Amino acid sequence: MLIRRNRSTGELAYYRRYSPTAVPLTTLVRVAGSRWRVEESFQSGKGLAALDQHQVRRYPSWSRWVTLAMLAHAFLAVVRANEDDRHPSPDELVPLTCNAIQRLFITLVIQRAFGLVNRLGWSVWRRRHQARSQTSHYWRQAAQA
Repeated sequence: MLIRRNRSTGELAYYRRYSPTAVPLTTLVRVAGSRWRVEESFQSGKGLAALDQHQVRRYPSWSRWVTLAMLAHAFLAVVRANEDDRHPSPDELVPLTCNAIQRLFITLVIQRAFGLVNRLGWSVWRRRHQARSQTSHYWRQAAQA
């Protein structure tokens, strides 16, 4: 049995573990911590790539759908990582997120509702506004502490 306490909320999480051989405590803690990353990836895949939108009828169709959804999610994650490497965000802009890249991809490639300049301008405005909000939020937290 492993009990983990959240540092900020104090909430306890309980893990029951089984291993045919003895495992060091550091390995147990690392595995328990990696569980959250896996769950966040699944949650992100559900929201961004519609991983949970398939109604399973047969295994081949489910397999194709999951593969396509995971490929779409990987595409968004790779584009985000490459964007951070190529163009580090200046101080006045929040870095592009997978959600923002998804919106830009849909509006620029799939649904050409507005022009390229309009859409990119909106994205810059939104990221600048998020950066200002984030800065104000941090200042308020620092003032309360």
